[in-house]
Amino acid sequence: MLMARQSASTPEPRIWQVGALCRAIADALQSRFNPVAVRGEISGFSRASSGHCYFTLKDETGQLRCAMFRRAASLLGFSPSDGDLVEIQGQLGVYEPRGDLQLIVESMRPAGQGAFLEQFLKLKIKLESEGLFEASRKRALPTMPRAIGLVTSLGAAALHDVMATLQRRVPHIPVVLAPALVQGPQAPAALCQALNDLYKLTSPVQLTTPVVDVILVVRGGGAMEDLVAFNDEALARLIAASPVPIISGVGHETDFTIADFVADLRAPTPTAAAELVAPARDDRLGELLALDRGLRDALTRRLDSQSQQLDAMQSIISRPSAVLGRQRLRLAGNAQKIRFAGREVLARSGRELQALALSLPVQTRQHMAQSAQRVDRAALRLGLLDPRLVLARGYAWVSTAGGKTVTRGRDVNAAETIHVQLAEGQIQAVVTQVQSGDANKKGR
Repeated sequence: MLMARQSASTPEPRIWQVGALCRAIADALQSRFNPVAVRGEISGFSRASSGHCYFTLKDETGQLRCAMFRRAASLLGFSPSDGDLVEIQGQLGVYEPRGDLQLIVESMRPAGQGAFLEQFLKLKIKLESEGLFEASRKRALPTMPRAIGLVTSLGAAALHDVMATLQRRVPHIPVVLAPALVQGPQAPAALCQALNDLYKLTSPVQLTTPVVDVILVVRGGGAMEDLVAFNDEALARLIAASPVPIISGVGHETDFTIADFVADLRAPTPTAAAELVAPARDDRLGELLALDRGLRDALTRRLDSQSQQLDAMQSIISRPSAVLGRQRLRLAGNAQKIRFAGREVLARSGRELQALALSLPVQTRQHMAQSAQRVDRAALRLGLLDPRLVLARGYAWVSTAGGKTVTRGRDVNAAETIHVQLAEGQIQAVVTQVQSGDANKKGR
């Protein structure tokens, strides 16, 4: 291979010491840019025990490490936090131990909400107005899931933490892992695909397929922009439509995402999410032992009660005459009580009637006597009209065979059978001749 020979006229570059080069760069930045004012969004804000503050200032196209020492931090009129949009004045330089570009903040003031925070709040308000955060939508976790679904990255520390917790607490429950990206532009779509894959396992397809009864969506902590995938609207709606309860364990305890609000339960960390869905095995064994003791005690009490009843029945069967004797005595006593009660009721009624009769006024008694006399006279007159008295004087009551009373000759025909009622006895007769006032009818 041929190589070009370096020209003797080209000067060789200066060889720098690393520290000297950093200082030279810092001097160049100082002379060209400082003092500098910059506007951006705070991310990863932290305050050390010394009082110094460290954070990253960023926008859509870049980011810059910042340090604010205790003196400048003590002059702040507000409490900075992630997502705040701020305007900063300071000195741009190089942190030589790491060779990092760094902005030493001398003053800072709010400039409004950051882009990430603004988008987060807009989506939160939108979904909350649709009722996706309502407590009534939240479902209780299964006490003993048949299988646990897990959505996270294969390379995440959260995967190791969750699997270690589940193996320690519920080693008998299978875990179905649906790997997905948890950071970057492709992460929302990957998370949605992983959830859809698990949703297919929430109803039994084959006897050998584990049935997923609960799903964990987990990721370790990070800056707000690192968790942006879990603020995706499509992912939030897919979580809300889950056929089984979902636990969101994204970030640290202070981190909140849209996925946390739509999930059935939010866990402060991935490990806590695993603990929520997997009560300790010792606790479950204790519950089972308590149930076993309760069942044994209830069974013993039931057997004792049944034994007593059996003894009583055996006593009755072995000596039926004694039982019959007791029953006869009880019946005799009840009969005596009934007779006594009847006599008492009759006597009391008689006394009440007698008292009522004595209490009636004289005029009332006279009126009752007159009414009785009128009734007697009416009965006498009614008796005089008794047909039996007429029959006793020699008259008879004649009627046809159909029971119709005969009062005129034309009411019957010759050869017709008639019924004659006498004062004593009856006569059946056949008409041989009929005579009326206008004409005569003869027959045999």
